[in-house]
Amino acid sequence: MQLDLYLQETARLAERQGRLLNQAAQRVRSGETLTELEQNGVLHAIQVLTENAIGKAKHLLKTKGHQVPVSAYDAFRALSEAEVISKEDLTSWNAIVGLRNRIVHDYLNIDFHIIETLLVESHHQIIVDFLTRKEEIR
Repeated sequence: MQLDLYLQETARLAERQGRLLNQAAQRVRSGETLTELEQNGVLHAIQVLTENAIGKAKHLLKTKGHQVPVSAYDAFRALSEAEVISKEDLTSWNAIVGLRNRIVHDYLNIDFHIIETLLVESHHQIIVDFLTRKEEIR
């Protein structure tokens, strides 16, 4: 797949998942309780967004001629070193990757109240913003 097309698709998916998370956040802000199915949908959306961002990070590194690391943490560190993301944002990306790892590998120990707090505070927006940025296409 050509990079431009890949980036368009990552942005399209990010916008969709971001809208779903924003809708869930609004419901939580208004005092509603998410059903178990909706909670699973929130976790899935966060996982998909994060996987999407990891893929984009690795594609950008490859396109820029950098070595592509296996580790998602290393991919975002390399993007920070290449000044594609800020050093300040690197801390957030490490937390995002850690949350993704917890959703995938440590799913029995997820406190959904923490997820709701992250959701209400729109912490997912950094992922959506990264995936919808267009300046890397060129």
